[in-house]
Amino acid sequence: MKGTKPETEVIGRKEWAVFPDLQFGPVEAKIDTGAYTTALHCNDLRLINEDGKIILTFKMLEPEHPDYEKQVQKFEHFSVKTIKNSFGDSEKRYIIKTRIRMGKRKLITTLSLTDRGGMRYPVLIGRKLLRNRFVVNVAEEFMLPQPALRKLKKRI
Repeated sequence: MKGTKPETEVIGRKEWAVFPDLQFGPVEAKIDTGAYTTALHCNDLRLINEDGKIILTFKMLEPEHPDYEKQVQKFEHFSVKTIKNSFGDSEKRYIIKTRIRMGKRKLITTLSLTDRGGMRYPVLIGRKLLRNRFVVNVAEEFMLPQPALRKLKKRI
């Protein structure tokens, strides 16, 4: 029925995520109801001037990671926000909006870009994305079907 709100889905403590605009995934994502925003591991964050516009550039993952690609991501629309990390320390992070697919759901999400190199999972899904969409069963993993990555034209 048009205009009705989709039901919440039960997901596990780990799920597959695809980021079509970044042409990235599927990647293992840790579901973290203690985190507010969704975080993505990246490195080599830079602000560059391109045709008179300030552009945020970054690379995802580390060269040692099996899913690493040298592809440089570029975003014209971004912001900076102070976020408390898992150790309780405040840090400034770049924030972007992009699409994410989890199972059959296609959503727009806000990502904080951070160095998660010392962490086990490069993607952390926070409760802002989960709210009113997903319920977490911590006894399970990968309850949603693994989505395939389709090559889509990236939007800047």
